[in-house]
Amino acid sequence: MTATRKRTSRQVKGKPRKQATRKVRQVSVFDKILRAMPVTEEQVQKGLTWGLVGVFILGAYSVAHYSGINERIKTEVAAAVGKAGFEVKRVEVSGVNRIDELKVYEITLAQKDRSMMLVDIDAVRDDLMSNGWIKDARISRRLPDTLVVDIVEREPVAVWQNKGQLSLIDNTGYPLEEISKEEIPNLPVIVGKKANLKFTQLDSLLDVAPALRPMVTGATWIGNRRWDLEFDSGETLALPEGEETASAALLNFARMDGVNRLLGRGVVHFDLRDAERAYLRMPPKTEPADPES
Repeated sequence: MTATRKRTSRQVKGKPRKQATRKVRQVSVFDKILRAMPVTEEQVQKGLTWGLVGVFILGAYSVAHYSGINERIKTEVAAAVGKAGFEVKRVEVSGVNRIDELKVYEITLAQKDRSMMLVDIDAVRDDLMSNGWIKDARISRRLPDTLVVDIVEREPVAVWQNKGQLSLIDNTGYPLEEISKEEIPNLPVIVGKKANLKFTQLDSLLDVAPALRPMVTGATWIGNRRWDLEFDSGETLALPEGEETASAALLNFARMDGVNRLLGRGVVHFDLRDAERAYLRMPPKTEPADPES
């Protein structure tokens, strides 16, 4: 028994001891990023979960949109609202003075007997804005059954004559309506190709001589460069090119007319295109009739 214990003891002493091994955990780049971020891993997991939910909802909405489900739901809801009494039955129009009010009603009443929810306000406004007289249009719903249309009209300030055609224009030169010679109102007549686009310039030019403005009955845009003014007393005033130069010449003419009364004295044409001197043209002299003839 003792020998056996000794032998076993020797065997144990001679047997080499196993070394304890440690597993080294590999840290991924993603883990390093998570540790560096000022959030916990649990918060990141929640964020990813909500992100996936959001993507799912967006995808479901896109499928519904492109398959027409949303539009069908919208139409059905609008129809239900219409059946409940919210249909277009009345149209109130304000701000109409010069244009044909019936045209406004025709465009707007196309929405009649439709659910208030289905009225395309932008489409109605676009149709109204196609009328040259309308500068702006505001359309609103007044529940339960009324569309309110507020019109802002353009103001005619002159008549534009181009290639024999007459048109009313506003202060921006926008053509409002073609008219005949018999329909010409008491407004100045401007003549020439694209003269309407220069009306703003002409208006500013006349501001320098307010005393002469009421006497100006027309203006001609010459060679796309300068203006000739016509006065109610029959004279024509030729102004030089350039806005500043023309303004200075017109102001000088207004001063001379105030001192010497140039208009209404029988002069046919004043020419101020030369900065140093003015030219006058008198009407041709008529020969006295021969009493023997």
